[in-house]
Amino acid sequence: MVRIKLDLGQMRQIALFEKITHIQPRDCFEDELTKQLCFIVPPDTISRAIGKSGANAKKLESLFKKKIRIVEYSEELCEFIQNLLYPLKLTNAEITAEGGVLLEAKDHATRGYIIGRAAQNLRNLEKNVRRFFEVKEIKVV
Repeated sequence: MVRIKLDLGQMRQIALFEKITHIQPRDCFEDELTKQLCFIVPPDTISRAIGKSGANAKKLESLFKKKIRIVEYSEELCEFIQNLLYPLKLTNAEITAEGGVLLEAKDHATRGYIIGRAAQNLRNLEKNVRRFFEVKEIKVV
């Protein structure tokens, strides 16, 4: 398990998220690439966090004045990566012997979205996954 350090701003964001959704998130961080505020919530609480017709998510976006993303945490690495990549679909995800992860995209367009220009999306995904799991590298085939 990797230790997560939160600054004062992130703790305020978590407190506000908790006040509105009544769910304590596991983590909060700003995605450097997409500039979205990402909240990681415990398993089976994502529907309550989003709210009916997305009411909680819309309210949080207006309060934070930026796009937010709510992702469900999973103890299983491959499932967590699939949750982070949602709505993109993977046909297979497996952990390699070297400590890396091998993702199999559904089609070439999905593969392109996951990798991104100059692999920026892929490196950003690795950075976000490393907040919770020790991963050497993520590869897409």
